[in-house]
Amino acid sequence: MRKKVDFLVIGSGIAGLTFAIKVAKHGKVCIVTKSRMDDTATSWAQGGIAAVMYTPDSFEKHIQDTIIAGDGLCNEEVVRFTISESTERIRELVKWGIKFDKTTSGRYDLAKEGGHSEYRVLHHKDSTGREIENKLLEQVKKHPNIEILENHFTIDIITQHHLGMEVNSRTKDLACFGAFVMNPVTRLVDTVLSKITLLATGGSGNVYNNTTNPLISTGDGIAMVYRAKGAVENMEFIQFHPTALYHPEEKPAFLITEALRGFGAVLKTRDGKEFMHKYDARLSLAPRDIVARAIDNELKLSGEDYLFLDCRHLKKNELINHFPTIYAKCLSVGIDISKDMIPVVPTAHYTCGGIKVDESGRSSIINLFASGECTSTGLHGANRLASNSLLESLVFSHRASVEAINQIKKINHCLEIPDWDAEGMVLNEEMVLITQSLKELQAIMSSYVGIVRSNLRLQRAFDRLELLYRESEELYSKSILTPKLCELRNLINIGYLIIKAARGRHESRGLHYSLDYPRPIPKKGG
Repeated sequence: MRKKVDFLVIGSGIAGLTFAIKVAKHGKVCIVTKSRMDDTATSWAQGGIAAVMYTPDSFEKHIQDTIIAGDGLCNEEVVRFTISESTERIRELVKWGIKFDKTTSGRYDLAKEGGHSEYRVLHHKDSTGREIENKLLEQVKKHPNIEILENHFTIDIITQHHLGMEVNSRTKDLACFGAFVMNPVTRLVDTVLSKITLLATGGSGNVYNNTTNPLISTGDGIAMVYRAKGAVENMEFIQFHPTALYHPEEKPAFLITEALRGFGAVLKTRDGKEFMHKYDARLSLAPRDIVARAIDNELKLSGEDYLFLDCRHLKKNELINHFPTIYAKCLSVGIDISKDMIPVVPTAHYTCGGIKVDESGRSSIINLFASGECTSTGLHGANRLASNSLLESLVFSHRASVEAINQIKKINHCLEIPDWDAEGMVLNEEMVLITQSLKELQAIMSSYVGIVRSNLRLQRAFDRLELLYRESEELYSKSILTPKLCELRNLINIGYLIIKAARGRHESRGLHYSLDYPRPIPKKGG
């Protein structure tokens, strides 16, 4: 089947939905999502959105906190306009019906998280993302110009490569014409042609054994752009959230939001001793890269599998009122957080690098935009400041929509785009190898490309990944495609990009820490 639209949006989290809502007045929009519409990383976001709302906070304070957390690699211009536009983007969410918690006086009940110098995180209990996702979906579903294709897997974006043209990474006019999409009903690959395409495919946490990301986070958009010879950068900066609930049987890992530490919870060893004073003056509220490395170091020193987050000293009623989801989840596994310490461990959480985009969300490929976790905007640098991710999506999807609306008036595709060629493909009996290959990939990345790295570990990872790559590409070239096979292919591409970027950075900075290029953990905050 062939379909033509004005705007193709791949992904249904905050980045994709806000873009779709804004461009829908200017053309036909098709949202493609590989699972249900609400099965997104946005839905899992507990903490909230960082934005400047009241004094004594200021744009400049938020800007400096972001730059400090980014360890010198943030693009200051991007940081400044993102933070400066934060207040207006929040007002827009409120107009769409999103309800953020307020105090009895009517002011927003702002939280404080690691790396922040002020209380500035807007939240809806500890399920902020779910509130945002639901209200945005309400807006999308009632718009006549927006079509939603659930459970449709996007295999690749369509570029000149699919027209038989010779294209390399230096080609200035590489363009996107839509995407090839797997139809769950016909089990065939549809051709969806578009004037403008936005990738909002989220992160790639499932390249590791343990992640807070939903199972859908397999780096699809980043891998598609890489295969199309588009620009991808900063993939060495994978953020491990310091506090995921230690419950090895469960995937994905359950996140214990940083807002709980902002509320007063304290990191401790098994015998109840605090330890963060050895690593940073900001203690349990130091930036995530510092806290994750500190916990990793304490675990190696003690030989334990996990440490603890202690909430027992906090007022029970207020604790449950602010964090009902965490309270209920922990209680379901036998932990009463008002009486028991919470076992926690660092877990893969956020991809700070990705598709390189400019200040308007444009990728290096003409007519292809990107927003959200799949991008590298320059905002996060070497380490993302807590609760800046949803803000980044809002700002860049808004900017992308403005540019796309202006640009679409000038686009008139007249090329003949061929349909997907599945001739000679068979249902391969070796498809059972996909599950095993995925486990091998995750084991390689977790063992050698985690919180602490070295040249030897990265070389081992590269050598082992190369064999998996050859096997999966051979399987891909001969088989009738399935989402699982495509996800494996994408994750192997992601693993390669992380390893390649890590091998190329001969220093320890932010989330990339190498034993061969050590840098002391700072003793003082700020």
